[in-house]
Amino acid sequence: MSAYWIARGNIHDPAEYKKYTDPLPGVFSKFGGKILARGGHYQTLEGPKKFARYVIIEFPSLEQAKACYESPDYQGPRQFRLNGVGEVEISIVESVDAPAT
Repeated sequence: MSAYWIARGNIHDPAEYKKYTDPLPGVFSKFGGKILARGGHYQTLEGPKKFARYVIIEFPSLEQAKACYESPDYQGPRQFRLNGVGEVEISIVESVDAPAT
């Protein structure tokens, strides 16, 4: 069952933040991840307007998404973000079974 990595964030230092984001497409791909949305226009319809950037990545499973997050390949670039160049909230959500037709 597919799973979706959903990240919401704010970027405080775009040049330094690129050290985090530049290697990520390859990391996600290594774990079967496919970027569905990254930045772009959005609208917050309800709730606090705390974050200004959204990313959605589809993985083959919840386990693959979690393995990607926990991998040294992701944790290395993540250290750049933790130095205060951005604030991010990440959740992994499993998809629902499609109804039989």
